[in-house]
Amino acid sequence: MKRRPNTADRSQRFFLWLLWLISLALMPRRIAAQDVPAPPDDSPDLAAYRARWQAPEVQSRIAENIERHRKENVSCRVLGADGKPLPNVEVEARQESHAFLFGCNAFVLGQLDSPEKNRKYEETFVHIFNFATVPFYWGGLEPVEGELRYAEGSPDIWRRPPPDRYIPWAEKHGLTLKGHPLLWHAYNPPWLPKDAEKLKTLYQERFRQIASRYRDHITIWDVVNESLVCPATYPLYDPDRSYVAWAFNQVAELFPQETILMINEVTSFNFPPASRKYEEQIAGLLTAGVPVRGIGLQFHYFRRSALDAYMKSPHCDPRVLLEVYDQLSRFDLPLYITEITIPSAGEGGEALQAEVVRDHYRLWFSVPKMAGITWWNLGDGTAVQGENEARGGLLDENLDPKPAYRELERLIRTEWRTHVRTKTDENGRAEFRGFAGKYSIQVVADGTAVSTVIDVRPAHSNRYTITLPRHADGLAVVQQEARTD
Repeated sequence: MKRRPNTADRSQRFFLWLLWLISLALMPRRIAAQDVPAPPDDSPDLAAYRARWQAPEVQSRIAENIERHRKENVSCRVLGADGKPLPNVEVEARQESHAFLFGCNAFVLGQLDSPEKNRKYEETFVHIFNFATVPFYWGGLEPVEGELRYAEGSPDIWRRPPPDRYIPWAEKHGLTLKGHPLLWHAYNPPWLPKDAEKLKTLYQERFRQIASRYRDHITIWDVVNESLVCPATYPLYDPDRSYVAWAFNQVAELFPQETILMINEVTSFNFPPASRKYEEQIAGLLTAGVPVRGIGLQFHYFRRSALDAYMKSPHCDPRVLLEVYDQLSRFDLPLYITEITIPSAGEGGEALQAEVVRDHYRLWFSVPKMAGITWWNLGDGTAVQGENEARGGLLDENLDPKPAYRELERLIRTEWRTHVRTKTDENGRAEFRGFAGKYSIQVVADGTAVSTVIDVRPAHSNRYTITLPRHADGLAVVQQEARTD
């Protein structure tokens, strides 16, 4: 439902909106710096980085955790149409998708300058990702008070497609959607009041609008973004950030219980001592009964100089990161790396980007409570003004894959994907260990192949009975067996 605009003159409001859009386009989000050349392969800095990240004990811990926490034991008992077990029949299990969420923002869906580019953008996205972040910045959804941009056909704003566009796209490709953000102190429209109580009333209406439209389609939300770096000029600010608890309590009443309501913070909170402040905030919220259901951390380096400085710092140590994630895991909530920018600018930048991406994704994937990892801008030139200098896309300006994209493709579609062939034992049972996700199962008995699908889920028994049809053109019946432990 639209609100009736205030009595302010429409042309004046349009002028304010236009000024806001111009300022948004010109506003850099992070500190600017000049790109610096890549260190040569024999540089001390790169050698020190590799020594930390390739240390045998680190690699062993990562590999063991991936094996232990990302794979499941799967058992398929094959029965004939008469209900009797079928021994010594061929079973092929091919993983088709991941339960783990590998994602990217989809902020320019349908907005590129040619049908060919839009096609390439979508194809490269769904080829490796099953998780998409949808923009819900208030300034993009309601730039003029009362004129909402949820529906397809709304006036176009770069990097702010109408959210309705994502629903059929996600259904077509089996994508999980995340809305970002419901409340943030930045990227808000200029017409918002400065009075805190009036602003809260408008937020309540915004929450209701979004929930009524998307609660059945979008299952993960960044409820509050970057509260620990909120400026004192934000009308809801107070030193205790009490607006965070208020927002979660308001939102929780509007969404299903299974909806993941997340808190999200900036890059510095991946590292001590800032990480301890984040832990304290979350502990306080949970103790007070606030329905925080997920913990998010950004990981942005918007300039090559920032990446080089990080790689030389004590923070760039897998042991440090793993310790922080272990501490956050004590809350027994899913963890998410929510926004990632690793630049490829500078000499040797694409190769360096690929190496850093590979190392960090392997570490993140190994963390037991990690539930999703989200790259930020898929293609160069699709970031907000001020961030494109980093060349932080996985694709170049022509949407052709860089080495970092190929590295993720290899990890997600090959190294972390299961494909096995085996045979049933004398009891008609075939067993294997594989990454969680959906599998196509083909059983070959008496020269006839029958296919079906199973869902291998984390922390489940994953024991199935597959009863073959009486006729070759029939369908197999799949039943999940009860747990025996």
